[in-house]
Amino acid sequence: MENNTQRLQKIIDESDNIVFFGGAGVSTESGIPDFRSQDGLYAQKYKYPPEQIVSHTFFTARTAEFFEFYRDKMLYPGAKPNAAHIYLARLEEKGKLKAVITQNIDGLHQAAGSKNVLELHGSVLRNYCQKCGKFYPVEFIKEGKGVPKCSCGGVIKPDVVLYEESLDGGTINAAVKAISEADTLIIGGTSLVVYPAAGFISFFRGKHLVVINKSETSADSRADLVINDSIGKVFSRLKL
Repeated sequence: MENNTQRLQKIIDESDNIVFFGGAGVSTESGIPDFRSQDGLYAQKYKYPPEQIVSHTFFTARTAEFFEFYRDKMLYPGAKPNAAHIYLARLEEKGKLKAVITQNIDGLHQAAGSKNVLELHGSVLRNYCQKCGKFYPVEFIKEGKGVPKCSCGGVIKPDVVLYEESLDGGTINAAVKAISEADTLIIGGTSLVVYPAAGFISFFRGKHLVVINKSETSADSRADLVINDSIGKVFSRLKL
């Protein structure tokens, strides 16, 4: 592991345009459960499968049940940035990291200080009225009961991309541009099975591809460096 850490340190030191692409594994160390691990949300038992609950169809047809699950399992207002979030924010401060592309919806990268964060799947911190467009903070949803309603009477929807919904076109374009211009792409804490997001890495044409994940990923075979460990532990060993 020490050798891998040294190799990663050398890659970062020699890079000027780093992009980080991350998933749920980045936030699990902050106490936010992922979806696909043995103890993840998809492995738990509910009246309906979690994949079905977080779909557009379910949100529309069974809105009250959606929010019951959403408040219970998807909102973690007490979560704090961990070593991975903090390291990436500092790397951006130094001018080396140009973008964080995340599949997470918790806002922890921004909480750590990262500025250029591309949220592929939106954020639980933003919520908007489907009727008038007024925005509401996450506290309004978390502390409420039943279906949250706007002062105009409209139903408030979390600004997250549910199953069956499309990713934001502007965010997609920005992510593809950042990846295609990077000299180093670090993939961390993601199993790379959620598409279309996982497909974005095919646009990378730079020098170094690094994968940091506890389990194997589809990108391992083309990576210059693969580290199977907790991303927070890996980043905590690095120097800025």
